[in-house]
Amino acid sequence: MFTDSHCHLTFPELAAQLPQIRQAMAQSQVTRALCICTTLEEFGAVHDLALSHDNFWATVGVHPDNEGVTEPTTSDLVQRGRLARVVGIGETGLDYFRLAGRSAADMAWQRERFRVHIRAARQLGKPLIIHTRNAADDTLALLRDEGEDGSVGSAGGVFHCFTESRQVAKAALDLGFYISFSGILTFKNAHELHQVAAFVPVDRILIETDSPYLAPVPYRGKTNNPSYVPWVAKQLAHLRNCPVELIAQATNANFERLFKEINLDKTL
Repeated sequence: MFTDSHCHLTFPELAAQLPQIRQAMAQSQVTRALCICTTLEEFGAVHDLALSHDNFWATVGVHPDNEGVTEPTTSDLVQRGRLARVVGIGETGLDYFRLAGRSAADMAWQRERFRVHIRAARQLGKPLIIHTRNAADDTLALLRDEGEDGSVGSAGGVFHCFTESRQVAKAALDLGFYISFSGILTFKNAHELHQVAAFVPVDRILIETDSPYLAPVPYRGKTNNPSYVPWVAKQLAHLRNCPVELIAQATNANFERLFKEINLDKTL
């Protein structure tokens, strides 16, 4: 019934509990999950999850926050992106939140890494999983500069764990991207985000946990996992004044539309 479009099941907080997590997913009617890669070193473990379970898929990418890891080339990403059950490129993007005394101008390496991911996604025809924090203007500008405008040949993708303004949401939508909401949507102080969730068209919404982080109310402060994603759907249904079943149906359809290769797996 529900799809978690973004989780990190290879992270230490969750990796050792996979059987229990899968059981909890089944009990919560969470039927699918997209396992997100954050380093090339991690990719093998992420890919193995997707190969080992018929309701998991994988991405390949290097998170903008990660330093001291293998720097990806376009070839690195394309090669791995062509493997079975790898359906997207990322998590990628820009993050100016943890500058550690540096300025945004000092993050040229991050912007170049982002460009590498965009070019790989366009070459593969697979969507981008975008992370942006304190960097929305540069994220949007760089996407436009690389030709991501929603036209033929664009990779498209999703702005995951969206926490930006309605203006940023509109700009992302105008570029052809989807918007994904996490457990943050259930937080009482997320007033502006509540307005964004009511604004985004229902055919452009995804839901996620970003687990092990950002557990939704009523689990806030605990380790998150994909079985909690229905709480995000319930909050969306509340904010949009519609049945939760409609949110489940729409977000499942959106997930399949964005990650087209998931539909191909059904015929294997």
